[in-house]
Amino acid sequence: MKKEIYISESVGETRIAVKENGKLAEIHVDKQSKERTVGNIYKGVVENVIPGMQAAFVNIGQGNNAFLPFSEISDPELLANSNNNSKEINVLLSPGQEIIVQVIKEPFDKKGARITTSLSIAGRFIVLVPNSKYVGVSKKMRDKYERRRLKKIAFEIKKHGLGIIIRTVAEGKTEKQIQNDYANLEKKYKQLIASSEEATGPTLIHSDLEMTSSVLRDLISDNVEKIVVDSKNNFKKMQKIIKDDSLEIENLIEHYKKRMPLFKEEKIDDELMKLLRKKVWLKSGAYLIIERTEAMVVVDVNSGKFVGKKGHEENSLKINLEAAKEIAKQLRLRHLSGLILIDFIDMMTAENRKKVYLEMKKELKKDRAKVAVSEISEFGVLEMTRERTGLSIVDSLTEHCDDCKGIGRIISKETLLTQIDYWLRDYKQKNRDLRLKLFLHPEIAHYLKKEQKKAYIRLMWQNFVYLKIIEDINVEKNNFKFTKINSNEDITSEIVT
Repeated sequence: MKKEIYISESVGETRIAVKENGKLAEIHVDKQSKERTVGNIYKGVVENVIPGMQAAFVNIGQGNNAFLPFSEISDPELLANSNNNSKEINVLLSPGQEIIVQVIKEPFDKKGARITTSLSIAGRFIVLVPNSKYVGVSKKMRDKYERRRLKKIAFEIKKHGLGIIIRTVAEGKTEKQIQNDYANLEKKYKQLIASSEEATGPTLIHSDLEMTSSVLRDLISDNVEKIVVDSKNNFKKMQKIIKDDSLEIENLIEHYKKRMPLFKEEKIDDELMKLLRKKVWLKSGAYLIIERTEAMVVVDVNSGKFVGKKGHEENSLKINLEAAKEIAKQLRLRHLSGLILIDFIDMMTAENRKKVYLEMKKELKKDRAKVAVSEISEFGVLEMTRERTGLSIVDSLTEHCDDCKGIGRIISKETLLTQIDYWLRDYKQKNRDLRLKLFLHPEIAHYLKKEQKKAYIRLMWQNFVYLKIIEDINVEKNNFKFTKINSNEDITSEIVT
């Protein structure tokens, strides 16, 4: 499989796109205004313990209190002897108590982060699991001889009380590479222990990689055929990762320097906008409707314009097999997670339902997120779950619209800044007068001038323009208007973004 990685940094966000055989397969958006917390380890302070909910709320010093289900408590010192006849877990927690926890799910909307006491520190090739004897190999690694080799290495290097999970990207790596990764993680763990003994909660005691580095840690491998980066900073970051991991792909990194934005040049921006739509057309003329609710994601398969030449059953099978491939792709691209219900077109025979189920399972093997899939019911519905790996693409690129009370969405402030950046890049290629007025909705103007002052300065510095921001209540929150500094004539439409 031909894999290519494209990394584009703008004023508001960094975007990472992965193409497989020339087609967009993954997209990641790292907002510079939002700090990533998954993987971070905190010394928290218990605020409330609610046995009826089988959960506790812990102050980790990050906005709303984090949610700790009792099922995520593995430390024996925090567990009480429970009644064998009861499924409830009894814990030794009380308000004001300090405990070490790790974030496993980002805070979302008004909900705090989800946390666990089962700590793990991810490296390039292995994951270190403190207070554990466990040694395991990623289930996605199929070669039994390679699994055996790596497991042998893990047992040889592991120390007492530190479990190891070998990651998929470790396949084919040398013992020295894995030993170096282990030594680095062990050093981090010792620093974490020292910090926890000295610190008073709530406080951060171990920070995982920021999102861009974390995603690239998981994506970069010997299988990558091309890496294109449009910022000098990320270009150097790539070189360091490749050098540290002894990967023989130094010649595959390209520093993109054209004036045309990288994602625009590669037509990735067009694909991104399609991901915000509910309807997805299939080549056959059939289509999908993807709806996300508070509780679940629902996907409906429709025959649409498809005109089959065979009977209903054969036509339904053909559409459903095509839909299964596209649904697996869309789940991955859109970062959809939780409970997912897929309403396939009804098929009469159990044999055909099995074919679609197996096709779905095969396509989901390409997904790096954990998934669980059930067989299709006689009603044509497939139930599955997908691990949450971050914000959905809709939440990354848009935000709630106040005017319609949350029913609709508009592009996010960070994405608007990216569009302004793109406009300026195109404008300066065609014009000499680089003194402009930028008209924005008052809320967006305040955001750029006060909350994102560095981004404002960067917009001017990177594009060699002077920008005077004007607050204008007539400009929509997801829009902008440009005029020249000594004119009120709208020139925005001169540049197509």
